[in-house]
Amino acid sequence: MPTISVYIIAFNEAAKIKAAVETVLWADEIIVADSNSTDGTAEIAAGLGARVVQIPFQGFGDLRNRAIAACRGDWIFSLDSDERCTKEVRDEILGLIAGAPAHDVYRVPRRNYMMGRWIHGSGWYPNFRQPQLFRSGAMRYTLEPVHEGYELLTARPVGTLKSAIWQIPFRNLSEVIRKIDRYSSLGAPKLAGKKVSMASAVGHAAWAFLKHYFVKRGFIDGWAGFVIAFGNFEGTFYRYAKRYEELQGWGAPPSEPLRRE
Repeated sequence: MPTISVYIIAFNEAAKIKAAVETVLWADEIIVADSNSTDGTAEIAAGLGARVVQIPFQGFGDLRNRAIAACRGDWIFSLDSDERCTKEVRDEILGLIAGAPAHDVYRVPRRNYMMGRWIHGSGWYPNFRQPQLFRSGAMRYTLEPVHEGYELLTARPVGTLKSAIWQIPFRNLSEVIRKIDRYSSLGAPKLAGKKVSMASAVGHAAWAFLKHYFVKRGFIDGWAGFVIAFGNFEGTFYRYAKRYEELQGWGAPPSEPLRRE
């Protein structure tokens, strides 16, 4: 039977890491690629039997590639700390690798839960990130700091699993705001070489809202759909606005030391 490694990337995910690790205890090994968390994430993961590897954060692409390098299994399954493997996915993976898989790399559908409900619109069900199941050596990630791509190292095309994992992307609205801030900062450098302005920030942000709320039918999920669309508006706006800020080099106006005359 081929062996399988699961890797989970994490940074200060003490509230999530236990649930994520517990859904992949069936794997031959679990690697938690931790970026020097300070909230006990590493200790919780190690207590559950995971092997913790400390990797300084230099972008998500680099982090994932170094996590792959730490895996020893014949197959690798990527799970983020806000994702949960399901029994159906476990059984499908184990059955697949025990046979003669038609592909070396597989996408995995995700079912998202937010604000007390399963999300059906906004392009969130089913949605996919980079392929999450792959034979060791069959793919690697590109080095963008966020929303990293991937490169196939096999001649076979990408397959898709039938079953879906769960994703719980946000514990609360405060986490939504923190992620908007972090990801817009990481995404701003990707706009290098593009003409940006505050007007373009508003235009791209407006389109992001309209796309998620109307085109991708976010409205069917009530307020959760509105929050998702509005979050995409804010994330897009601040990504462009932060890039514009970098180009402008704004600073405080000069002032003089003042003393009593």
